[in-house]
Amino acid sequence: MHHTMNRRRFLQSAGLGAAALALAGCDRSLRSLRAAEATRKPNIIFILADDLGYGDLGCYGQKVIQTPNIDRLAAEGMRFTDHYAGTTVCAPSRCSLMTGLHTGHTYVRGNREIQPMGQLPLPAGTLTLPRVLQQAGYTTALIGKWGLGGPYSTGTPNRQGFDYFFGYLCQRHAHNYYPEFLFRNDARVPLKNKVAGGRLDGAGVATEKVEYAHDQIEREALTFVEQNRGGPFFLYWAVTLPHANNEGGKEGMEVPDYGIYADRDWPEPQKGHAAMITRLDSGIGRLLQKLKDLGLDENTLVFFTSDNGPHREGGADPDFFDSNGPLRGIKRDLYEGGIRVPLLARWPGRIAAGAVTDHISAFWDFLPTCAELAGAGPMANTDGISLLPTLLGSPELQRKHEALYWEFHEGGSVQAVRMGRWKAVRPFGKDMELYDLQTDPGETRNVARYQPAVVAQLKDYLAAARTESEFWPLKG
Repeated sequence: MHHTMNRRRFLQSAGLGAAALALAGCDRSLRSLRAAEATRKPNIIFILADDLGYGDLGCYGQKVIQTPNIDRLAAEGMRFTDHYAGTTVCAPSRCSLMTGLHTGHTYVRGNREIQPMGQLPLPAGTLTLPRVLQQAGYTTALIGKWGLGGPYSTGTPNRQGFDYFFGYLCQRHAHNYYPEFLFRNDARVPLKNKVAGGRLDGAGVATEKVEYAHDQIEREALTFVEQNRGGPFFLYWAVTLPHANNEGGKEGMEVPDYGIYADRDWPEPQKGHAAMITRLDSGIGRLLQKLKDLGLDENTLVFFTSDNGPHREGGADPDFFDSNGPLRGIKRDLYEGGIRVPLLARWPGRIAAGAVTDHISAFWDFLPTCAELAGAGPMANTDGISLLPTLLGSPELQRKHEALYWEFHEGGSVQAVRMGRWKAVRPFGKDMELYDLQTDPGETRNVARYQPAVVAQLKDYLAAARTESEFWPLKG
């Protein structure tokens, strides 16, 4: 039986019921009531790593790379074992996150360049997660990487629900860790780096490396939290670590120093990969300390995840650190290693410390989740389901997906679906592969020939799961 959580039940389960019900009984003006409610809405911080694998974190089994602060999110909050990105590369995965739609319905379903700078932009008026929160009284910020519309397009963050933006508009620009400039809203902010080639997108090779962009982005994120401590605020902190830079070679995993890995007898790119992740981890430690210092800890929900699986770019080797853990595949695969990602959620006093859930969820669940947190009501135009019952320790109230759907379009179209224990992958024009994730999470045994009824059911689902797209038709 499906259950929904009404506003009173949510406030009670969040530990806020008494105050809310007392206010509801008071004879106050609507404006005063709304102002009082606004003070109770939690701040939301959504941290999105770039190309971080399921197995890259200590709390997901990593033995070598040190991630004590991210592991603390798991120890003090909830760890999801079966959470999925929007798809297996950057732009469409982020579009799914922002719009609450899977890649059979999103406008952006692939990495499509727009010259001279940027990717295919979101259309004007798109329903986005930040717009929903903005309308619910939140101050909204994107700090980091966008990838859903270049300069002056309909897709810039400020035109899609963000009050403030600092970082990279263009994904290709974000391949450069020492760029000539970043953006603050629509304006270019010059950095001290000198870039060879004079390219319009600023993604040329830095010849003078002075300001590491990730460090600038981290400082902006911490400053935003401090300046908006009165809340409620939504911070989408979309870091670029540990994505490769645009050059490859030994500097393809570019970081100012290798830190605790400098003396390891490893290839240079592997030192860089580990150092990037530990550098990100240190910044998350500083964020958690900032929340504590400002007294925001218990009124701030922090999410941490990754946009897709680990990459084999810039000299990185996902096998070196077992970056996809027990899973098959990496970035650009629709096997589990390309799309199953870490998800951690921490909200002291609301989410039980050390909780673990195998609830099957995906990026398109965050829009309805955040909408419910903000009191914005149920969202009709979404493929997602609010995760709030799971987060607040009421799994018996949690609605579940019939299935999760993905598609990918580089080098021919591929579709994938997860329905309970079953996972299907079908390259366009080829036979469906079927895996039983309950007994074979590494997708090593294709059991399609032994499960004709399941194959037929999933074929029917795939036939109805998507709408046509002028930019991304299914093709071989």
